[in-house]
Amino acid sequence: MNKLNLLPNPRQMTILPGSLSLSNGRLILIDSPNPQQLYFTGKKLQEALSKVGLTCQIAASRATPREQVGITLCLSPDKASTPQSYQLDITPKEVVIEAQDEPGIFYGVCTLLQLIANTGIASLPCLKIVDWPDFPARGVMLDISRDKVYTLETLFSLVDMLASWKVNQLQLYTEHTFAYRHHPEVWAKASPITGEEIMMLDVYCKERFIDLVPNQNSFGHMHRWFDHPRYFPLGELTGVEEKNWWGRGSYSLCPGDPGSLELVKGLYEELLPHFSSQLFNVGCDETFDLGLGRSKEECERRGKGRVYLEFLLKIYELVKSHNRTMQFWGDIIIQYPELVPELPHDTIALEWGYEAASPPADHCEKFAAAGVPYYVCPGTSSWNTIAGRTDNALGNLSTAAQNGIKHNAIGLLNTDWGDNGHWQVLPVSYLGFAAGAAYSWDYQTNHNQDMPAVLSLHAFQDSTSSLGRVAYDLGNVYKAVGMIPGNASALFHIMQMPFSEIHKHANRFDSQVFHHVLDVIDQASQPLTGAKPQTSDGSLLLREFEHSARLLRHACQRGLLALGNGSRSPADLDLELREIMIEYQSLWLARNRPGGLVDSLARFEKARLDYM
Repeated sequence: MNKLNLLPNPRQMTILPGSLSLSNGRLILIDSPNPQQLYFTGKKLQEALSKVGLTCQIAASRATPREQVGITLCLSPDKASTPQSYQLDITPKEVVIEAQDEPGIFYGVCTLLQLIANTGIASLPCLKIVDWPDFPARGVMLDISRDKVYTLETLFSLVDMLASWKVNQLQLYTEHTFAYRHHPEVWAKASPITGEEIMMLDVYCKERFIDLVPNQNSFGHMHRWFDHPRYFPLGELTGVEEKNWWGRGSYSLCPGDPGSLELVKGLYEELLPHFSSQLFNVGCDETFDLGLGRSKEECERRGKGRVYLEFLLKIYELVKSHNRTMQFWGDIIIQYPELVPELPHDTIALEWGYEAASPPADHCEKFAAAGVPYYVCPGTSSWNTIAGRTDNALGNLSTAAQNGIKHNAIGLLNTDWGDNGHWQVLPVSYLGFAAGAAYSWDYQTNHNQDMPAVLSLHAFQDSTSSLGRVAYDLGNVYKAVGMIPGNASALFHIMQMPFSEIHKHANRFDSQVFHHVLDVIDQASQPLTGAKPQTSDGSLLLREFEHSARLLRHACQRGLLALGNGSRSPADLDLELREIMIEYQSLWLARNRPGGLVDSLARFEKARLDYM
């Protein structure tokens, strides 16, 4: 029984003598003051049992004869326990899941279903589990603005997976990809998510006790808006000739322009009614150009931090007018620690950082000391890579969980970005999602989990354990190069850099290293031949990891060619890259909408110029 593979592992589990064999026809009893609120949970259990050949009807009357009951879902509102906690008892006669709230019952059922997946329905071990989370909020944030916008089918499937891992918050990071009816030119080429789709997703999430939190960046990251004449005058910089390190004009709204707040106000009025959540993430991170243009004089006179805070507080008032709690990224205000105590105590700061040693404890401590509720926000380390950064992801998620627990964070939001083309396929992020779910539920019990085994069973349903191993090992190829840039992998940079830039870093690469990395890729991907994922998208999963491995190999061959030591001709590599692009497009359309694909493919086209 020590080999039980659960995600997350429960906090307290005692294996008892004996076993239980569930039999056909036994009832699932919902013992609750409002059984209808647990009907979906009961139905989820019923459907899972039917897949292993057991027919179990659902009942809701305490008058039901006990001998007819096989599984009881007992809601006890007066039970003295932590919110979302549950107790699961398996005896030789029955299964009982008890909790003080509906989410607790749902999480108990999720654990029961994982036990069934581990042991087989014929015989469940007798045991007692008492379980509760470290963080009340355990979220995932998906980037749908650079460049992928997931199909609704993809989102539904992902919600099912995350909910089964006890994740209870989802955000879709939005810059320009919601279908605002007043602003059609901004999203015209983006295949945006519509209000109707949000409502459908909201209902789907709510049944699974996931809070779908609205998300709209509202200060920085507005550059796609400024590409259009109607919004260009609202930018911080006065002309397109003004360039900064991001290579374009305005990045942020000008906080002193009344039109900036009017724009934001209109966006909120159109966006928020589609969501039932009482939370709202307004972004406001990375205001790189603040104080460099139209607000320069005001920032010099009063201080950049003060100007930032005052615009943030105006946004806060807008959010309050919609009876929501404002979430915002904490990266700017933390640079002015003397201003942190001025933040309203009914906001939620989002403290982010994506390297293994972040987010730092001192940032967490500053928000906690000021009485400002906050989340720690690590990430999956998938972006700016091809196959992820496994060890960095696990380190980043671990540091965030530990610092958040130590300094009383109220949530952990696990971010998954799509910077520079969103080249990573979605399953590359599953390792980060799984680790984030485990660490945010109970870090102490889960931080040493066997992640390849966890992924194989709970993400890929691969009884051979091969695909989890491939995901883990391909995600560590980035270390074999030796050069490890921040927030990215070197092979990704090699694919996106022109040869002229690679030459500038030639002293940091060695041709023999690329030959070594090719061997590492071959070794990491070898188990793909024996993988047998049983999910509905099993064949797609195999193609996605095969594609990732091929693109990693191509990056090595490109590096060798750039250094003048390649054995393959430019024409040969051009042909291969065109084949990779064809598969890339097919894989993209399998999970994502077409909008953004042209922009993403354009980055491959730039790489092809070196082969001409």
